[in-house]
Amino acid sequence: MRTFNKKGDQGETSLLYGGRVPKSSPRPQAYGAVDEAMSALGLARALATRPRVKEMVLQLQRELSTLSAELATDPQHYDQLKVHNWVVTKEMVDRLEGWINELEAQTEMPKEFIIPGATVASGALDLARSIIRRSERQTVALWRRKMIRNEYVLSYLNRAADLVFTLARYEESAK
Repeated sequence: MRTFNKKGDQGETSLLYGGRVPKSSPRPQAYGAVDEAMSALGLARALATRPRVKEMVLQLQRELSTLSAELATDPQHYDQLKVHNWVVTKEMVDRLEGWINELEAQTEMPKEFIIPGATVASGALDLARSIIRRSERQTVALWRRKMIRNEYVLSYLNRAADLVFTLARYEESAK
């Protein structure tokens, strides 16, 4: 695959399974924010000191890639995603909840608002969390316009941000 193909030079991008939309439209804005979150999570994973954080973040990145594919697919092609198992599931949401519970049992959670940056890794995690929250807000707009079909996408993004917040506090507790 080539790095460039010049198809986006006029401000449009291709969707999975066909169709083109302006890069400034709501769908690319939402999956673009997920892409940013995945990159920020990559930085956080590289900086993390705890193996469990690295493991969870890598799995989260993989699952956000699946979620991004859903956002990049017009609802009329949703069944094609399902055939390839490229959809967010209740089990994925449940796994995030389990991880949050696991980490909260091992970490004293703050009782007040936090100021990010206690450690380099937790600061990177908090940056990723805020990007996930932006993608969540943009995905809500897609949901309300009936541009996505899977109810678990919103739940997943909400739990993902909660998990990343918890991971940041867990990472800080190692210092």
